[in-house]
Amino acid sequence: MDSAFIIEKSVVIVTVFAITMIFAMYSTWAERKVAAFLQDRVGPNRAGFGGLLQPLADGLKLFSKEEFFPNTPNRFLFIIGPGIAMSTALMTSAVIPWGDKLHLFGRDITLQATDIDVSLLYIFGVISVGVYGIMIGGWASNNKFSLMGAVRAASQMVSYEVAMGLSMIALLMMTGTLSLKEISVQQAGFWGENWFSWNVFKQPLSFLIFLICAFAETNRTPFDLAECESELIGGYHTEYSSMKMGFYLFAEYANMFISSAILAILFFGSYNYPGMQWMAENVGVNTANVLGILALFIKICGFIFFYMWVRWTIPRFRYDQLMHLGWRILIPLAIINIMITGVCLLAFK
Repeated sequence: MDSAFIIEKSVVIVTVFAITMIFAMYSTWAERKVAAFLQDRVGPNRAGFGGLLQPLADGLKLFSKEEFFPNTPNRFLFIIGPGIAMSTALMTSAVIPWGDKLHLFGRDITLQATDIDVSLLYIFGVISVGVYGIMIGGWASNNKFSLMGAVRAASQMVSYEVAMGLSMIALLMMTGTLSLKEISVQQAGFWGENWFSWNVFKQPLSFLIFLICAFAETNRTPFDLAECESELIGGYHTEYSSMKMGFYLFAEYANMFISSAILAILFFGSYNYPGMQWMAENVGVNTANVLGILALFIKICGFIFFYMWVRWTIPRFRYDQLMHLGWRILIPLAIINIMITGVCLLAFK
């Protein structure tokens, strides 16, 4: 393993982590701006032009707030809970292909921290560990409302992981791979020989199920039953302050960014865009691939906007409705989709 390869991967990893944190930070600003637009008001506009410095002001406020601990015998777990939530949110980005190769300094630089054959399994494994961050934080708070919020969050995340995993099986039956890089390559082109090559046209039901489960996994409205103030005050992070509270909030927005990236990669062509092959042949490979990176981030921003649009449009479910949707509607739908996909693959093989 040469030093150039180590430097290349180090730069990619640091860049991916930095982009994830920047998106998580400015998603808080975008959330307020979208809410203001939908509610016909201004939103943050004091700190910087258009309120662009508001996330920095919020971060400074969290750093400077008083650090306090509840009367808990589990002080270590109380501290480590937000760390687990934040770490799992950042670790998921390691297997995401952010673009095709760039030819720089005489080398082909892969825009992916690591390409493993079981990328999807890795993502589901890391997501399942994220449940512990929420559960440990709520339990170690020594507060019954925090514990109730943690139990709600953990149960809904575990429940919707089942439907999410089943929705992926039908897609994997068609693609034949667990590698996100390979799934991206298979969706190259949009017209010509590969009409409608994006997986959303081939597996619309899988996309719909995965999208709904992504809302539940990220604890976003209408599935934010773990944090509903009218029932559980602040939810599982009620007893947290300063940057420990900030870690939980940042983890939610980082998860929203990563889930949007996974949706774009699995179903909306990843970094591919119409005319990418023509651009590579006539303008240059690097230019075409840089536009591919831009196309992927446009798709990600579209999904993030959709998350926020839904939050300020649809009212919160009751908890029994949440569980009914997951266990009695989405899971049977995912199983039916697997059966239909299997029949179609055998019939049109």
